Amino acid sequence: MEMDSLSNGNNTTATASTPATVSPDSSAATARATPTPPPSSTGPQLTEALKLEHQFLRVPFEHYKKTIRANHRAVEKEVSAVISGVTDAASADFSPDDAVNHLNSLVSRLQGLKRKLEEGSRAENLQAQKCRARLDHLESADGENLSEWNNTRLKRILVDYMLRMSYYDTAVKLAECSNIQDLVDIDVFQEAKKVIEALQNKDVAPALAWCADNKSRLKKSKSKLEFQLRLQEFIELVRAENNMRAITYARKYLAPWGATHMKELQRVLATLAFKRDTECATYKVLFEAKQWDFLVDQFKQEFCKLYGMTMEPLLNIYLQAGLSALKTPYCYKDDCTKEDPLSQEAFRTIAMPLPYSKQHHSKLVCYITKELMDTENPPQVLPNGYVYSTKALEEMAKKNDGRITCPRTGSEYNYTELVKAYIS
Repeated sequence: MEMDSLSNGNNTTATASTPATVSPDSSAATARATPTPPPSSTGPQLTEALKLEHQFLRVPFEHYKKTIRANHRAVEKEVSAVISGVTDAASADFSPDDAVNHLNSLVSRLQGLKRKLEEGSRAENLQAQKCRARLDHLESADGENLSEWNNTRLKRILVDYMLRMSYYDTAVKLAECSNIQDLVDIDVFQEAKKVIEALQNKDVAPALAWCADNKSRLKKSKSKLEFQLRLQEFIELVRAENNMRAITYARKYLAPWGATHMKELQRVLATLAFKRDTECATYKVLFEAKQWDFLVDQFKQEFCKLYGMTMEPLLNIYLQAGLSALKTPYCYKDDCTKEDPLSQEAFRTIAMPLPYSKQHHSKLVCYITKELMDTENPPQVLPNGYVYSTKALEEMAKKNDGRITCPRTGSEYNYTELVKAYIS
């Protein structure tokens, strides 16, 4: 999610009734917080927020369609086999006993098909139930229960992050204790978990099986995952110095890719001559362990694409959206206040590729109370140039017989020495 940094659009001037220097620290609150919107704006804002829930509905719907397709293929296969068996029995000259045995086998097969249909029906119903639960959840969002609804959404986002980071057990526990199993995609990620763990153990079989199950959709998206898996399997045969099996494997599984991936094929097939201990960089890299990490990343990309998921965890996306509104040049200064999220290195790393927030007007937050300084709580300038809110300074003066102590420098002044600042 690379974006070019843009210059800050702040354009602020501060004037006082007498000359005063406003310290840079007074701008500490540039876009520190957004005021709570009035009740009348809750509806439109909620509508805009729901537009971000595309993945929330897309994933279970894609899983639902996949379950239906798998059940349909199983039914077609079994029904075709039974019909073929009946046709053979009709044309064959069976003895009575053989005919009975043949028909019994067909009946057993049909009974097995019935069980598969029942299991498939239950799986489809569970997926349909999940889609319905998510629609109901989105429809339940309104101004009255917005806080509770947002809390549930936060838990959904956390579960999504944990699943993507392979914290499966923790994700399951959070979903169960929050009763949001139908609102998260644990079953989908469990499917991916088996493939990822197998690839990390240098086993491509589960990944190839996944490619076979989703062959038509991967073909439409012009995926190279299956080809990359086949190449790695060939490399492992070469690594084991089983050249004859490698050649047979290449003829069976790699040759069909020759029309579209000839250069890659030629490079990999050359490892038969260069071997695993080669020092030639072009071929040495093919035997490195990082190739398996590449396959894991490739699978994750295809998996997310298949289910319409974002490549980035939702938590990162929401954090970046928020940080892009808070990011200003001041955030990267040494005197940035600790209350600013961007004072923390972890948030700075996430915000690094983001542009600066475009602020047409400054938002000043009092260093003492952390409250916004505006017309109702105007800023006051001390003789040393530092600015604080009227509310904070009045409270301080009441407690100290009209004396003000600057919390930054320790200098003391009379309340009468303060100068009111105006923001334009």
